Amino acid sequence: MIRSEIDPVTGVDSHAHVFHRGQTLAAERRYSPDYDAPLNRYLAHLDEVGLSHGILVQPSFLGTDNSLLLDCLAQAPRRLRGVVVVEPEVSTDALAALICQGICGVRLNLMGQPLPDLAAPPWRPFLQRLAEHGLHLELHRHAGDLPALLGPALETGVTVVVDHFGRPDPDLGDRDPAIMELCRWADRGGALWFKLSAPYRNAPKDSPSALIRQHAQATAECLLAAFGPDHFVWGSDWPHTQHERQTSFLQEYDAMPHWLPAGYRQRMLVDNPARLFGLGDPRR
Repeated sequence: MIRSEIDPVTGVDSHAHVFHRGQTLAAERRYSPDYDAPLNRYLAHLDEVGLSHGILVQPSFLGTDNSLLLDCLAQAPRRLRGVVVVEPEVSTDALAALICQGICGVRLNLMGQPLPDLAAPPWRPFLQRLAEHGLHLELHRHAGDLPALLGPALETGVTVVVDHFGRPDPDLGDRDPAIMELCRWADRGGALWFKLSAPYRNAPKDSPSALIRQHAQATAECLLAAFGPDHFVWGSDWPHTQHERQTSFLQEYDAMPHWLPAGYRQRMLVDNPARLFGLGDPRR
């Protein structure tokens, strides 16, 4: 039986998506799913491995229509939190309403998009509003472009969460000079976080699982050595869009010990996400 409400944080999946066929897709998109990824199936996966909470992230192909995500949060409000996609002109009142519905962050998926100037309008006021409301900014972009985004974002006081190991060059992995550059941001304070998720997105196409794990381990070790273990969370990236036949929720969960140093599990799955996403916070 799927548990719908859980208060104690025993483990958190920090990155997953839900969607259904028949939803209106964004006009500009890189991918169109031909299957369903429903909430009940996702919650069953959490139960299978004993995780108490999940963070639902708005997929890019649904644009700014967050209605399904918000509906899912309403079905399990004490178990789920959400990260939405909104226009930078979003009002203060709209952000406050989203927080009341369980939203803890806003995603900026810039894969395949022009690189914005986050120091200019409308981005800077937008980031300041996120900071004022205690919402984090989730950034998805290749590692080489991240420094140009991180500087103006962190200057506003917003907490930044970088997706998928920072998306190093698939052929270089931790040897990507951009990852080394990211490591030099460790002295910027505690406002920069990383999601250790979707390692298959950071390896050459159709790579064997051993090579994917090797890349993940090397990149994780590099980032962890620079930032320490308190700036990282784990995510399944379920249902692994565009890689559905390559992996599964259970495979991603079971692969974690292969690249996560021993002794970091409690922080990565419990302590860090509880702090970052406000789990257990009665105001959320």
